[in-house]
Amino acid sequence: MDSKVMQAGLNELIETLKDGQKGYAEAMTDVEGADLKDLFKKYAAQRASYITELEDQMFKLDLKPDEESSITGTIHRAFINLKGLVTSKDRHAILAECERGEDYAKAAYEKAQKLKDIPADLKSVIEKQAAGIKQAHDEIRGLRDAAK
Repeated sequence: MDSKVMQAGLNELIETLKDGQKGYAEAMTDVEGADLKDLFKKYAAQRASYITELEDQMFKLDLKPDEESSITGTIHRAFINLKGLVTSKDRHAILAECERGEDYAKAAYEKAQKLKDIPADLKSVIEKQAAGIKQAHDEIRGLRDAAK
């Protein structure tokens, strides 16, 4: 595989994870309900650990993580509307926005899993993280559905 293609794909994943981490961290500080605060804290920490894992893999492969936040200029900011929703304290709306972010994260991992000729260690990390993202999505969706 072309290392530039792999690097771009991994940087897109990292950017998606950073968006999620930031979104959950912001939501955690403002949302009402200890259950959501704890959940958002857990997922913000999960995203931070996933970023570290991917960056470690990139360094092992002599690839550079982007220092800037502009991989393609069109990266979707999945959690962009979360701050406004948190201030309204609407549990269902907050969870729906989080699920939208999780949908985007799932799609990013599905795309990354289609990268060709990636080393086994990296493939294993991506698959493990994709499973964690799917679990987070399903948990958020379940809470959203229960909040109707």
